[in-house]
Amino acid sequence: MTTDQMSARKIMDTVHSEGRTALTPSECQAICSCYGIPVPKEGVAHSANEAVRLAETMGYPVILKIVSPDILHKTDAGGVIADLSEAAQVEESYDTIIDNARNYKADAQIVGVQVQQMVPAAQEVIIGGLTDPTFGKLVAFGLGGILVEVLKDITFRLAPVNRDEAYSMLDGIKAAELLRGVRGGDPVDRDALADIIQKVSQLLTDIPEIMEMDLNPVFVGTEGATAVDCRILVDFTEKVPVFRPSQDEILTAMNRIMKPDAVAVIGASAEEGKIGNSVMKNLINGGYEGEILPVNPKADEILGRKCYRSVLDIPGKVDIAVFAIPAKFVLQTLEDVGKKGVAGAIMIPSGFAEIGETALQQDMVEIARKHNIRIMGPNIYGFYYTPQNLCATFCTPYDYKGAAALSSQSGGVGMAIIGFSRTAKMGVSAIVGLGNKSDLDEDDLLTFFEQDDNTQVIAMHVEDLKDGRTFAEVASRVSKKKPVVVLKAGRTQAGARAAASHTGALAGNTKVYEDILQQSGVIQARNLNDMLQFARGLPVLPTPKGENILIITGAGGSGVLLSDACVEHGLKLMHMPQDLDAAFREFIPPFGAAGNPVDITGGEPPSTYQNTIKLGLEDDRIHALILGYWHTIITPPMVFARLAVETIAQAKEKGIHKPIVASLVGDVEVEEAAEYLYDHGIVAYPYRMELPVAVLGAKYTWARGAGALS
Repeated sequence: MTTDQMSARKIMDTVHSEGRTALTPSECQAICSCYGIPVPKEGVAHSANEAVRLAETMGYPVILKIVSPDILHKTDAGGVIADLSEAAQVEESYDTIIDNARNYKADAQIVGVQVQQMVPAAQEVIIGGLTDPTFGKLVAFGLGGILVEVLKDITFRLAPVNRDEAYSMLDGIKAAELLRGVRGGDPVDRDALADIIQKVSQLLTDIPEIMEMDLNPVFVGTEGATAVDCRILVDFTEKVPVFRPSQDEILTAMNRIMKPDAVAVIGASAEEGKIGNSVMKNLINGGYEGEILPVNPKADEILGRKCYRSVLDIPGKVDIAVFAIPAKFVLQTLEDVGKKGVAGAIMIPSGFAEIGETALQQDMVEIARKHNIRIMGPNIYGFYYTPQNLCATFCTPYDYKGAAALSSQSGGVGMAIIGFSRTAKMGVSAIVGLGNKSDLDEDDLLTFFEQDDNTQVIAMHVEDLKDGRTFAEVASRVSKKKPVVVLKAGRTQAGARAAASHTGALAGNTKVYEDILQQSGVIQARNLNDMLQFARGLPVLPTPKGENILIITGAGGSGVLLSDACVEHGLKLMHMPQDLDAAFREFIPPFGAAGNPVDITGGEPPSTYQNTIKLGLEDDRIHALILGYWHTIITPPMVFARLAVETIAQAKEKGIHKPIVASLVGDVEVEEAAEYLYDHGIVAYPYRMELPVAVLGAKYTWARGAGALS
């Protein structure tokens, strides 16, 4: 990509020296030219005669636009007149635009009138960027002109983007088919659009002072694209760098925190009902085999263990300190913890930023930084790490071990995770509370769980991301190895920035999070149940080898609903080859239906289920199966469940491993059958059509992002 960054920097230096927050149209065009972004010929006139000379130099037709730092929306002010094809029109329009601008805003500073070469009408799109408070520099693409405001059909990516990501943006809007040509229309030059997207994203990266940028509209035809109008807003305020240790430093600290040899409990208590008492009991009764060291200046012994007046009195090394004292006593105690060389402070107490005590929380963080302590919290329930039998929490003890690591910002959500995990027999490797996230956050956890052999899937409840760009970068790496599921809470427009540009105004909290998480390879859960079900089901399902999905069902209605769910979750129903269609017809009654779904009908014996499932498993063209069982007397639920498990086990002995999910409808007996199936590696649900397909869809989302599909 050829750029003239030095010339662009000179323009920005001029804007900075003049104390401006916006570039003039001529400066915007010059910046674009520095980065090879196609723009029409233009110039700024300060009189009607000068406007005519410029128009005749560049050639008719032309468009005139007001140039004023006080008028951002030129059309609203009557500051745009287009399709001027002769000198008299230009002269008259110049005066009209000046009059309109003064009537619109009497005190507006009027720099002049931009005379711009008209570009032939074509498909309008918008390409731009903004500085998001969570994710930093973002590049945006969508339909242009007024359509972007009406339809809000726009997509975002972290800048800079590569070529593939630029093309993904073209496909990421709802009106993507318009760009490919519909109803006989010609397709637009996608290469030209992708090129501009890349150049804009590089410009945003190279010149961080650009806060918002709009190329709107960009006219794109069958050959080439041109940015007709450009707006750039800047901010030269010095930014405070985000604290971010290296990955090695994070991993060193997290290994000591999650796998400690010695745990101090600050504020340990022998009194029932105290948080310090619950933490002590959970550590002891949970089976933690490391040292448990109570700290309380008023006790000599707590729950049979020697108690220390201060953490400094403890002989030997301490890895983590669980704080169970009021917020007002935290700072001095944290100083002692730092002097002791403790790696992690598990900050259970509330009373910090969540109630407006931001200064107290910041003072706590500064002490931690000084002593190289990582803080979990404050305002948390603590954490669990089951491979160590570690229950560093005041919540209920938990000992059901598994491969799912989960985190939450909310204590209530944390308790829901515990309850679901126990009831569903999901089993976890870790449950972590993050609370206010004064220090440790999701990307620290991802860094640890990435290399944790006890964790196969990571699921996170997120209310906000403290450093969204770092999270996205780490998640992009981790999700290539292990599925990362995120439930983003607060998906509303309340987080939208009020901005003067189209791009900024359209960058709502929801859309930005969705697009950047998708770019990072993250599986997005729409509700808490989905997050938990994905965490439970993803480790159970083998990785698919291809996209072809086959439905085998005992009820036509189930087949229709399961097919709908496949479309909704991005799954591809396999087109049935003639030979395979004939093979299935060998096993189903004449009034059944082959094709896809394969409807064996409800009156068939167990052998029909068995034969069709076996055929689906053994044909290499089929990559995943969805089973739709209908409760009948001829094939009762547990009979179906056992034959399905047996058939799949036989396939595994032959080296066949395919993801299989099942929906069971019928009377209450299907509940036992679904549980039996799940226990034997088949993700199954009673009375639910969409959920098993959603879990399969989540597996495919991960497999595609990780490049695992052949």
